[in-house]
Amino acid sequence: MASRAPVATGRLLYGLRKWYYNLSGFNKLGLMRDDVLYEDEDVTEALKRIPESQYFDRQFRIKRALDLSMKHQLLPKEQWTKFEEDNGYLLPYVEEVIRERKEKEEWIKK
Repeated sequence: MASRAPVATGRLLYGLRKWYYNLSGFNKLGLMRDDVLYEDEDVTEALKRIPESQYFDRQFRIKRALDLSMKHQLLPKEQWTKFEEDNGYLLPYVEEVIRERKEKEEWIKK
């Protein structure tokens, strides 16, 4: 009985994450999670490192979302970004940049 609790908790958390993802609204404009990250120095550097095709796809999604927002419209439901399809394309690059920055700061301290 105790072994089933973590499974139920995992499913509950997954359902909660999916519910919140749909509630946030950016997916209704065709955006992904990484498209709405605040662009600080680390994110800007990570954007320079992603493949060109991903960068152009990101720019297209952002421009389309801005256009839809200006028109006060949403995409048709079949074009919304689905929770399962939203992969973190930028986060591995951001983590790499942060790791390099911290390593550089430690190197300067010595």
